[in-house]
Amino acid sequence: VQLQASGGGSVQAGGSLSLSCVASGRILNILHMGWYRQAPGKQRELVASVTDKGSTNIADSVKGRVTISLDNVKNTVSVQMNGLKPEDTAVYYCNAELYVIEDDSGSDLQYYGMEFWGKGTQVTVSS
Repeated sequence: VQLQASGGGSVQAGGSLSLSCVASGRILNILHMGWYRQAPGKQRELVASVTDKGSTNIADSVKGRVTISLDNVKNTVSVQMNGLKPEDTAVYYCNAELYVIEDDSGSDLQYYGMEFWGKGTQVTVSS
């Protein structure tokens, strides 16, 4: 399984950016997908996540400025970030918890659950 992120970049304060992440591989089901971020000298923190049922978890620091959505068919999570602030500057990481097919050759489907991380993408907000 791979997580391929796109989007990010540089924007002035008050601007908007969108991030997308596609999960590929032998995926049986998505449990949840989301985005985390890590600023220099800080711990990685949740930005927003969404379950396969559509339940969302959005960090207080971005609440009201971030919208997250999941396309279960395309295995894609997208986040729209508006009203960006300099403190939003960080490396953003896609995260997914998936059921992955291990063996579908027999009568019983074998699969396992696992968490995956994508490579980070830089978001820089200038004042």
